[in-house]
Amino acid sequence: MIRFRTLAFVGALAVASLAHAHAYELGDLTIDHPWSRATPAAAPVGAGYLVVTNKGRTDDRLVSAAAGISAKVEIHEMAIVDGVMRMRALDQGIVVPAGGKVEFKPGGYHIMFIGLKQPIAKDSSFKGTLTFEKAGTVEVEYKVQGMGGGAAGHSGH
Repeated sequence: MIRFRTLAFVGALAVASLAHAHAYELGDLTIDHPWSRATPAAAPVGAGYLVVTNKGRTDDRLVSAAAGISAKVEIHEMAIVDGVMRMRALDQGIVVPAGGKVEFKPGGYHIMFIGLKQPIAKDSSFKGTLTFEKAGTVEVEYKVQGMGGGAAGHSGH
């Protein structure tokens, strides 16, 4: 009886964890947990975050992204240069190294949604696409956290 309850509890935790986690496979790439933060009503921009893992033997490159929630989408990098935080578009995309991963997270690489058509609302989700040089295009769903929401990463699943 105790064993059955333990198994039922572990099974329920696994189902809850899977419902919260979301990942996408595209060839040798795994796109893990796309998410975004809610935005204020008049915000013109928003950002998306995720982790891309390349299990292959050759590099790939994220070359573009798209989403229906904004007029334009760019791949961006934030970095501190000479003590000043700077953000810039990565027009050539970003390499996902063979056997490695790239983390898109607050304060670093991110997907920038420019010209929002409506605010990004907490506890909602929206679809977008990611296009890679070799693997092709995959549709993903960004889950929206609160405005101050931090990276949910694997520990948040």
